[in-house]
Amino acid sequence: MLALHQQGSAQKIRVGSPLTHPEKGLSEDEAAARLQRLGYNELASAKTRGVLAIALGVVREPMFVLLVICGAIYLTLGNRQEALMLLGFVFVVMGITLFQENKAERALQALRNLASPRARVIRGGESRTISGREVIPGDIVLIAEGDRVPADAVLLEGTNLMLDESLLTGESVPVQKLPRAAGDDAVPQPGGDNSPFVFSGTLVVQGNGMAQVIGTGPNTAIGRIGKSLFTIKPEVTRVQRETATVVKRFAFAAGVLAVVAAGWYGVTRADWFNGFLVGLTLAMAILPEELPVVLTIFLGLGGWRLAQSNVLARRVAAIEMLGAATVLCVDKTGTLTQNEMTLTKLAVNGESIELTELPHGLLPETYHELLEFSILASHRDPFDPMEKAIHKSAQATLAQTEHLHSDWELVNEYPLSPELLAMSRVWQSSERRQYVVAAKGAPEAIADLCHFDAGKTAELDQQVRLLAQQGLRVLGVAKASFQRSTMPAVQHDFAFEFLGLIGLRDPVRPTVPAAIREAQAAGIRVVMMTGDYQATAMSIAAQAGLDTKAGAVSGQELDSLTDTQLSERIAGANVFYRVAPEQKLRLVSVLKARHEVVAMTGDGVNDAPALKAAHIGIAMGGRGTDVAREAAALVLLDDDFSSIVRAVRLGRRIFDNLRKAITFVVAVHVPIIGLSLIPVGLGWPLVLMPVHILFLQLIIDPACSIVFEAEPDEADLMARPPRSPTASLFDRATLTLGCLQGGLLLAIVLGMYGLVLQHGKGAEEARALAFTTLVVANLGLIFVNRSRSRQMLEALAMRNPALWWISGLTVVFLGLVDGVAPLRELFYFSRLHWNDLALCITAGLFFVVTVEVCKRVVPAPTA
Repeated sequence: MLALHQQGSAQKIRVGSPLTHPEKGLSEDEAAARLQRLGYNELASAKTRGVLAIALGVVREPMFVLLVICGAIYLTLGNRQEALMLLGFVFVVMGITLFQENKAERALQALRNLASPRARVIRGGESRTISGREVIPGDIVLIAEGDRVPADAVLLEGTNLMLDESLLTGESVPVQKLPRAAGDDAVPQPGGDNSPFVFSGTLVVQGNGMAQVIGTGPNTAIGRIGKSLFTIKPEVTRVQRETATVVKRFAFAAGVLAVVAAGWYGVTRADWFNGFLVGLTLAMAILPEELPVVLTIFLGLGGWRLAQSNVLARRVAAIEMLGAATVLCVDKTGTLTQNEMTLTKLAVNGESIELTELPHGLLPETYHELLEFSILASHRDPFDPMEKAIHKSAQATLAQTEHLHSDWELVNEYPLSPELLAMSRVWQSSERRQYVVAAKGAPEAIADLCHFDAGKTAELDQQVRLLAQQGLRVLGVAKASFQRSTMPAVQHDFAFEFLGLIGLRDPVRPTVPAAIREAQAAGIRVVMMTGDYQATAMSIAAQAGLDTKAGAVSGQELDSLTDTQLSERIAGANVFYRVAPEQKLRLVSVLKARHEVVAMTGDGVNDAPALKAAHIGIAMGGRGTDVAREAAALVLLDDDFSSIVRAVRLGRRIFDNLRKAITFVVAVHVPIIGLSLIPVGLGWPLVLMPVHILFLQLIIDPACSIVFEAEPDEADLMARPPRSPTASLFDRATLTLGCLQGGLLLAIVLGMYGLVLQHGKGAEEARALAFTTLVVANLGLIFVNRSRSRQMLEALAMRNPALWWISGLTVVFLGLVDGVAPLRELFYFSRLHWNDLALCITAGLFFVVTVEVCKRVVPAPTA
């Protein structure tokens, strides 16, 4: 079947007079004008939530419903001022929630734009990569194996192009595509071989081509049948499920206790109307409605912060798992190294030359043919860094010779395969006397094509080893000629002649050694998996700072080991060389069986199964295929290993700050619940009413979702071992600390309230003192919970503008409530004097100091 496909596409067909010039594409100005006129290449289902949709979601929240009911009761009781104040606060709280959720939605939209399938287009005569949503009709797009087609298009040029159109047709067998012939007026229709049309969302499984876009967005085949590949469906993560369970349990408890409190108040005081109001107040006090908002903000902004560090989170669950990673499995090329190859050495017949040290700047004739066929075995417009390096060296050394053939025509191509790590390209010379075949690839594969005997193979291995020990990536090059009209099915059918070896150098990224040291200090092991030779792999590993004491494991050795033996071998080995993509899946599976939390990088179609199998799959954004990106949870936008370590740091920080927010939520709710419930049971005047709960929400909501989210890293963040992947967000240490803080605050405020009443003071004065102390202490709670590894005075030096805005506004509002008579009446307060305020501040400071001590006694959870 493969042979038939290759024969059928041996001659490339060019389209005559296309609407857009294939070599120049659209100009930037024309592209911008068409985008403005025709809109983005996306479907309606990919649109974001607007402010109205977010507002409707807020209105449906239980807390909002309770507040409206309370306002209605005040109106019924004739307390119009209280009702208006309550409803006014409702809109303030609603505005805060709208601001927070809209901020998270904007961050998510930025991530959607990044997650849009990429498209490689020709604009203004230059090839560039853009977001798939920016493709417009008339664009010239380049597609290659592993890409998702970004829009409906007609094929202008193609070589061995096969597409999976099962998304549209349901047929799993790939179909062949041929360029459209001049005068062909076929109607675009998915399915069937030899069609010139490619369709949005379909997958290129083989070959490459150039096509002109004829339809985008709703005007594509997939748009017309109402399906979408571009919708990011919200997923429920483990932390979200855990939070939902906690909220449901608290909601149930709130309902039960609210009924009991309302009944008790009604029976003991014969006031059922106010009893109902007491029940609603208690329900509002218990319900932890902040938690879902906190998660939405933290995960949305967490994904945005990851993107700022050049890591795109395609799945929210990956943000949770980052802090638990114990092993990072990474490629060598482009991840640890710069992916900027330089051709540095040529070797022919046992002799070699360093290209950086050419005599008189001229390449000796001995090496001309080797470099000539290195170019012929590469793409004319290369994307691969090695082929770019070959072209650059050839242009510098062969420009004035007869060894560059811009007028030759490519007629066939034999791509790399897992069975043979070599590629061949068949050219027809301008004289058209015969076909010229150029092959390059792994030296052992080229030796196989040249039918080397054992002696020649051993001699070649020795040459390769010497070059690899210098940290070079080594390729073999061969040539052949062919005169028959029918192309062979496989490369082995050509009579190849070995020409020599080329050595390319890809230096280690400057940021990698420090990043690896940071990962190792954090208890994270770094494992390198590469298709390169042992000597090259070990050289790069040593430069990067990997532990190589246990030696390296080859792909061949890997196949010879049982899973049990491999599990023992993988315990110490950090370098795996000559590893095929299929073997990465086995390595990931064995590491998972050892209870490691595995993050793995990959870039090709064959890496997709391993990326899916890893706990955290990380696709290469620069050189990776769309298939790898879709299989991965994270996309490394700059292909740099140090970005992975930054992502791990940020993942740990997010989990840390979530726990701080939860500690604060628990701590502030304990006294609110106690002050709502205990006075009812003791027959005291009420301390808290709905208006007080709303005032406290003005502190709690932004503190949880804005202040704690923006907190910087803990001092020991990357000095701890990874947290357990099953670690609960609501673990015992977090809840214990929150309950201790809240219990202490409840005792202080309730004691003050009781003492004031016992000394014959009025309920209004006691309530004002208790509430002011509660607000001051709540502000103190924010400060003491900012850091678990630093003293509060140290934490004050850490920058967090939101903290000071919220603190300042809270003090201003509290001052207005205590100082403005109409507001005091709405809060059922009497006027506080300076000595009263001093007492409240003293009580709040006593609480803060005590909590600082308490915080040091309870062990901090590992995150």
